[in-house]
Amino acid sequence: MRSTPFSKRLRLLLAVGLGLVPFLVLGQEETPRLDSGDTAWMLTATALVLFMTIPGLSLFYAGLVRAKNVLSVLMQCFVITAMMSLLWAIYGYSLAYTDGGSLQWLIGGFERLFLSGLTIDSINGTIPESLYMTFQMTFAIITPALIVGAFAERMKFSAMLVFMALWLTLVYVPIWHWVWGGGWIANLGAILGFTAEGGGAIDFAGGTVVHINAGIAGLMAALVLGPRKGYPGTAMPPHNLGLTVMGASMLWIGWFGFNAGSELAADGTAGMALTVTQLATATAALTWMFAEWINHGKPSVLGIATGAVAGLVAITPASGTAGPMGAIAIGCAGAFLAFIASTKLKRKLGYDDSLDVWGVHGVAGIVGAILTGVFASPLLGGSGLAEGIETMGAQVLIQIVSVLATLVYGGVLSLLILLTVKSTLGLRVTEEEETMGLDLSQHDERGYIL
Repeated sequence: MRSTPFSKRLRLLLAVGLGLVPFLVLGQEETPRLDSGDTAWMLTATALVLFMTIPGLSLFYAGLVRAKNVLSVLMQCFVITAMMSLLWAIYGYSLAYTDGGSLQWLIGGFERLFLSGLTIDSINGTIPESLYMTFQMTFAIITPALIVGAFAERMKFSAMLVFMALWLTLVYVPIWHWVWGGGWIANLGAILGFTAEGGGAIDFAGGTVVHINAGIAGLMAALVLGPRKGYPGTAMPPHNLGLTVMGASMLWIGWFGFNAGSELAADGTAGMALTVTQLATATAALTWMFAEWINHGKPSVLGIATGAVAGLVAITPASGTAGPMGAIAIGCAGAFLAFIASTKLKRKLGYDDSLDVWGVHGVAGIVGAILTGVFASPLLGGSGLAEGIETMGAQVLIQIVSVLATLVYGGVLSLLILLTVKSTLGLRVTEEEETMGLDLSQHDERGYIL
């Protein structure tokens, strides 16, 4: 059967129309779609980060204190987990994450207050927004829990609750917004004149937001509270290093959720983040062990466990950009300087940071944050500098400014909160209660020893 002129024209129109379909589709803005693989990974990562606090950090700290204070640190980590979950859901997430309008450079808005508007269909990228909110909640839990180690064995439980609630509100939430919520640190490149817009500090999983932030708060707490009774003359050895090693092991495993999960997707960047986390941690554990071996004649279990944590801290901000060899360098530098700060510097200056929150999280966090600007460079195996930043020097300067901002703001606000609580509720237990131990004096229970 011969084609009519009409049928020829119809076939031509259909061919042209079908040929234009790909171009029409590509020209449309892509609608966010849920990805089951990304969602499954982020469900796992969220559980891993929560696992870092309870039981990981809880056991790590419980083994380091004296037997009469074991339950007190376990209780503090547990109650922080509960309290921060609610505060983050009620207002923390909204103030950190949403658009703050004219105050966007400083703080977010009220769009998600009481999680208003967060439904089963809300999406963030390729995962449910409820999952993203909960993943970030686990960060809001572990960051204040880290501070517990600095004032262990001497802060009143009631004062600790008030301090932590105020600290999350006035310190953690604003710094989260500055770095990850589109605030001024996320636009440092433009502020410093390196880019037209954006080009902020690289903090993939929380070098400034979590570790430097908690470290400087811990140092302020140690200074305001003063040393424990008998420090430094009286020996205060860990009561059960078995618990500490178990806790450190849980932290190591959980940290894969912390770092690789911060990609918010199951992709190549998440895979590399996992790889560099492992390499930096292994390097740091060995670095601390050999440094201690050389300095004190024998390697210790406490040393290698602490070194591993220092490596985890140091690689955190760089975990999304550093390559494998960069991770080894960061792990080595972070552990070595944390070792110096936690042993020699602390003894020389005489402050009582009970479990070395500043020495490990603060110092290793600073080292990692600055070296992130170095090892993000493709010349050193990294995946690239921040968008619009052309030179390593510019990125390093941006990293240094972000570190200094966190230290100054976090330090000053933490100090003011501590002094306010001290003048109202009182911060420290009595000398008699401290001698008795916080397990009995604060909770009327005896510590459990394995």
